[in-house]
Parts: sequence; structure tokens; C-alpha cells
Amino acid sequence: MAPSKAREPAMEDAELSSAESGPGSESETENEKNDEQPRATKRRRLSTSSDDSYVAPAPLPTLSRIKKKDTATADKAAEAEAPVSSRDALEIGLQTTTSSFESLEVAPWLVGALSAMAIKRPTAIQKACIPEILKGRDCIGGSRTGSGKTVAFAVPILQKWAQDPFGVFAVVLTPTRELALQIFEQFKAISAPQNLKPVLITGGTDMRPQAIALSQRPHVIIATPGRLADHINNSGQDTICGLNRVRMVVLDEADRLLASGPGSMLPDVETCLSALPPSSERQTLLFTATVTPEVRALKSMPRPANRPPIFMTEISTENQGSIPPTLKQTYLQVPMTHREAFLHVLLSTEGNASKPAIIFVNRTKTADLLERTLRRLGHRAASLHSLLPQSERTANLARFRAAAARLLVATDVASRGLDIPSVSLVINFDVPRNPDDYVHRVGRTARAGRHGEAVTLVGQRDVQLVLAIEQRVGRQMVEWEEEGVSIEGRVVRGGVLKEVGEAKREANGEIEEGRDVLGRKINKLKKAR
Repeated sequence: MAPSKAREPAMEDAELSSAESGPGSESETENEKNDEQPRATKRRRLSTSSDDSYVAPAPLPTLSRIKKKDTATADKAAEAEAPVSSRDALEIGLQTTTSSFESLEVAPWLVGALSAMAIKRPTAIQKACIPEILKGRDCIGGSRTGSGKTVAFAVPILQKWAQDPFGVFAVVLTPTRELALQIFEQFKAISAPQNLKPVLITGGTDMRPQAIALSQRPHVIIATPGRLADHINNSGQDTICGLNRVRMVVLDEADRLLASGPGSMLPDVETCLSALPPSSERQTLLFTATVTPEVRALKSMPRPANRPPIFMTEISTENQGSIPPTLKQTYLQVPMTHREAFLHVLLSTEGNASKPAIIFVNRTKTADLLERTLRRLGHRAASLHSLLPQSERTANLARFRAAAARLLVATDVASRGLDIPSVSLVINFDVPRNPDDYVHRVGRTARAGRHGEAVTLVGQRDVQLVLAIEQRVGRQMVEWEEEGVSIEGRVVRGGVLKEVGEAKREANGEIEEGRDVLGRKINKLKKAR
């Protein structure tokens, strides 16, 4: 199941840089306006104010723009508030079926370990994949976020490893460091009754301790492709020789790992696979929330004569427009110059003041500035993006998981796979440019059958992006509202603009001061040489 070679350079934790632009980005020109307005009633105009520092945005076309003749995306706004039907519950991927892990022939020690983690019955993806993986078949498993894909591959790997616990048994590749850490911790938790030796191999940390750990033949390697490829290329045969006996390999978030184009991880993935036994001598498992053409094409590839057919299942995958019925999708119209003020008031309302929330932005610079601004406004905020040192990324995520920080300001590095059960609110400070990114972002809440809300801040230039998102998910957003609350009124009349403006200036000053300090250190080092 090795993918074809790509020509693009690899880049771990690829994110949009400040130089990038696209539809709806901050670098758009005035010519990039919406020439084609859908035929619909105009949405309400925001109230005006005598405050010269505040300019209400021009009215946007209504966001119910999905045409009625398109029956595949008919109006489903009421569905966000409706009770979850029994059919919807089945599609969440967490249904309590009449089956059990015992009926899937999972070993008793694993059943006990899962029960201790409050995992009593298999989800749909687990029920479909675990028996086939235990039979030795290669597997492509597609299921929406929060449906239990990690357990679906971890359980059969651990069961097979326990039968022959020698050497490097499995390699799990995943696109981000945070997701790798989460999988590493889940393997440790599930394997608690046994003496499993897993190792985490990701970028941003010293390679030498990792090389030592690899040379000691861990049982399971959980890695980002870029860092494992670095070890394969640079750490010597004594370090990586254990890879040539690997029995099982997992590509988690396979759609991203196999994607081509700028920032592709595919060359690094191929380097990693080249160090493993050939596909005829190992079991290959691919899991994803979005079954892309690149992933689906693998099912039709020629098979080694000694290997059974690939097992493939798609259970309510996100390329099918699958948004959990327990997710309420809302939007809030904002003037782009005052987004921080609207966000500050939104986070401070009675309904949201105590909710743990992830706030997604499109750029690392935006994440840095917004996190600093929110902290100056009294919010307990942390940030997560690729420009942070790995130690800080890990610490910030740990603070958020432990509720020491209520808000996590993040780029799309946090949009995939992270499972933080306490998150009940996702805010798109920047509208994602790709509808698939929206699906992954909002998938951080309303997981495992829980309820959640996603609020998207929509500016004048974002309408077409929102239309594309609604088309993609097959459901319309409804306007955010809370009884007795006028976000705009509080922004305009409550002195919020001045408060937020000062906090933002202070945050910018802190960033500039940090750059000056860094520049002086660099110059001092240059002179010392």
C-alpha cells in the first residue's frame, strides 16, 4: 500500500504563513468582492452608533443562501436544535450496539483495560475494523472525528503484540506532534496491564535521546513523518535497524499524510515506509476522517499474491458532509476592524463565560497577537501553533487540558484528531479558506455524542467562504443569539473598543520588544564569533 512518489518538499506541521493569501484572507484586494449575490432576502443591518470610532459593517446577504432547488442541501437549520433521533445517534459513531468487545474476540486483558477507561462497547468503526485487523487484513477505515479510530487500531495492535512481544512491532505515523502525543498516551493507557515500551518521536526536541530510545527496540513507535525520516537518514543503522522487523504500520489522518502539493508530507512518509519491511510482509492500516481520492485509490492497487484483499469501510465520514447532529453551528456578523472586541464580548456573555473554547485562526502571527490580547483582557488563554517551541506547545496544551487555561488560540495544527472532552465551544476567529478545514475545526467539539457549539465570525469578505462551507456540510448556520444579549450594543456602548484597543497595542508592543531582544542576542552571538 505504498503511495506514489511526490515531488513537493515535506514540511511537518505545515501551516499558512503570513505571506500566504487566498479567498477571504486579510491580503485580499478591494477588487475581490462578491460579484454574484444569491437571490435571497437581505439580512438585517447592524445597528448604527454615534461613536465615530465604530463603523457598522455593510449588510451582508442572508446566510441561508443555499438555493431551494438544491435538494441535497435543503434547509436544516432547525436540526441543530432538534433532539437527536435514534437514527442520528447511530450515525454519531458511538452507538451502544448489542455487540461487545468480547464478541469481537478482543482479549480479556484489553477488555478490562478499556472498561477501566470507561470504554464499554465498541463504536461503529471499532466494530467494523477490529475483527478484520485481527484476521491480518490491511485496512482503510474512514469515520468522522470523535468516533474512536485510535482504539480501532490500538486494540488489535496490542493484542497481536502481546502474543509475540519482541522488538519493534508497530509504527504509527501521524501529521502533528500534538496528535502523536495523544496517541502515545492512549497506547500507554490501554496497555497499562502489560509491559509495553512505546516511544514518541516528534520534531522540536533533541534527536539524541530519541536515537537512544529507538536503538533500544521499543515495541511501538508513534512518530511524525518528518522526524522519523530524519532519524532514518541521519541517525545510523544501529538506531533504525529495528524497523526492518516491524509487523504493523498505521497512517493516522491518512488524507493529510498522503496529500500532494506544497507542504506535502508524502516524501517523508515514503522515506519511513522504505525502512520497513515490504507491504507483503507487514500489515498496513490507514485511518482518516476524510476519505480523499488518494486514500480511496489505494484499495484498487495491485496486491501481493500472499495478502488478502484490503478491507475498507466508510462510516459517516467527513467527506460525506458529516457534521454531528449534536453540533449547533452559528455565525456572528462582525466588522473586520473590530473582531477582537466582538470576540471579547462573546467570550464574556453569561452563556459562554465559563466554557472551555478553542479559537481558530489562519496564521501563526494572528494566534500570537490574539492570545496576548485576550490575556490582557483578563481571559485565561494559551496558544498552539507551529512557531512555538515544542516544550511550550506541550505545556500550553497540558494547561488547556487541565483547565488552567480556559481558551486555546490555535492554528489548524490543532484541528485534527485532538480529543479534549471538556471543549464545548469552537470559535472561528478567521473563516477557514477550505471547507474541509472547517469540518475538522468544529470536530473538536460535540464529540462522543456530547453537545457543542461552533461560532464563526463573518466579515464582509467572508460570505462566499461561508456559502462553500454550508454547501460542504449540507446544513446552514443560524445567527448567534443569547437572550437579553446584544454583542454589538455592548461593543459600541460599553467602552469595549477602547479597552480592547489598548490591550491589542500592549500585546503588539510586547511582541516587538521580544523581537528586539532576540535581535540583540543574535547580534551579540555574531560579534562573539
